Amino acid sequence: MFVTRSLLKRLVLGTLVLLAVIQLVPYGRSHANPVEKKPVTLASPAARKIFAGACADCHSNLTRWPWYTNVAPASWLVQNDVEGGRKALNLSRWDTPQAALGQVADKISSGEMPPLKYRIMPNHADARLSASEKATLIAAMRNLYAAHPPVAIRRGGDG
Repeated sequence: MFVTRSLLKRLVLGTLVLLAVIQLVPYGRSHANPVEKKPVTLASPAARKIFAGACADCHSNLTRWPWYTNVAPASWLVQNDVEGGRKALNLSRWDTPQAALGQVADKISSGEMPPLKYRIMPNHADARLSASEKATLIAAMRNLYAAHPPVAIRRGGDG
C-alpha cells in the first residue's frame, strides 16, 4: 500500500498531538510512597539484596520512580503494576492481607515474577534472576512467613 508524504506527515503529527494530550491525564503521577506500617525484612542479606533489586519497586512502599514513570502511557502502566503488586504482597504493610506463600513461591520459581516487562528495562538488570537467586528468595520468603505470619492470606489475585 502506497502512503503519500502528506498522509505520513498527518499521521506523525496526529500521533505527537495525541501523546501531548494524554500527558494531561493525572493518573500515574502520584509518586509519593506511602508510609511503611509494620514493615518486615527478609532475614538473609543476600535475599534482601535480591528483593530490593527485583521485587521492592512493586512489593513494598520503597518504590523507585524512574523518569519514564512521569510520561504517559508508561506512567499508567507502572502505576497500575505498583498498585497491583502492593495489593498482593507488600513487605512494608505486613498488617494487611498478603498473597499465600505457595502462590508467591510459584510465581518466583516459574519466572512470572518479576514480570518480563520489568526485567527487560535497562535499569532493572538485577531483576533477571538466576535459578539460585530464585531459590534464595523463595527460602527467605518461607522463613519470613514462618517467623512472622501475615495478618491474613489474600485468596486469588496477583502475587
